[in-house]
Amino acid sequence: MEMSAMKTTSDSSNPGWIKTNLLNRVSLLLLILAFAGCSEAKNDKIVIRGSNTIGEELAPRLIADFQKDHSGVTFDLEFKGTPYGMGALMAGCCDIAAASRDASLNELALARSRGMELNDYIIGSYSVAVIVNGGNPVSNLTRDQVRDIFTGTIQNWKEVGGPDAPIQLYVRDPISGTHVGFRELAMENKPYADGMKAFTNYTGIIQAVAKDPGGIGYSSVFVGQQPGVKLVSIGGVAPSVFSVNSGQYPYCRALRFYTDKTNETVLARDFIQYVQGSRGQDILKETGFVAHK
Repeated sequence: MEMSAMKTTSDSSNPGWIKTNLLNRVSLLLLILAFAGCSEAKNDKIVIRGSNTIGEELAPRLIADFQKDHSGVTFDLEFKGTPYGMGALMAGCCDIAAASRDASLNELALARSRGMELNDYIIGSYSVAVIVNGGNPVSNLTRDQVRDIFTGTIQNWKEVGGPDAPIQLYVRDPISGTHVGFRELAMENKPYADGMKAFTNYTGIIQAVAKDPGGIGYSSVFVGQQPGVKLVSIGGVAPSVFSVNSGQYPYCRALRFYTDKTNETVLARDFIQYVQGSRGQDILKETGFVAHK
């Protein structure tokens, strides 16, 4: 945290940084104001807001299993992105903010200004593994090559040491959290190339790449270990549980639950402890995430 603060201080002389920082701060404040009329919390309800990466499949699976032993507990869910969850938490309108990234410096500063101390719980990791057809000789790509392939700058395998054949892209559909997440992690937030083929799940991508010698796509670390495809190392680092949890693999982010330390409910804490426990961690692995070490 101290290193980040020092970097922020030195960057503050940059007018562009100041403008972006101010816009982010104002956006978060407006989001908090938008929650001003939220309803009061109930003792038998857990309110979760935030990341659609967590909300798309993981949260419903976790909740369904948790309710097997807590049938009287209800959940109020809304997943519109990590900033949405952090804004709701600071406005006192949710018990848990689900985040697919660290709290930003703006969010931490705003929490301090509101007299709020955040509890930060890591529940696992979100990681994306690049996959190619099993017969493709390419087994390692640099981060720049991955970016250029998925943005369309590189369109032939011979440009990255493969055969003289066109590259075919297979990705998640635009409404999925993974579509956006991979663009942020691997593509410097640049748009996908034209002509990509989109699928609603990883299985569809894997099946398409397995049938197409020129295909490339992405999946989770575990789901991508299927016949007909192979996982590609990035900069010499193979995707694995160890490389993700040790921070070596580049396409990953920790998944977090944030709570207000002062107002954290017993029920919210029970749910978080369940998620961090063996049953919850098994569900993370089943849904393609990497369990917390």
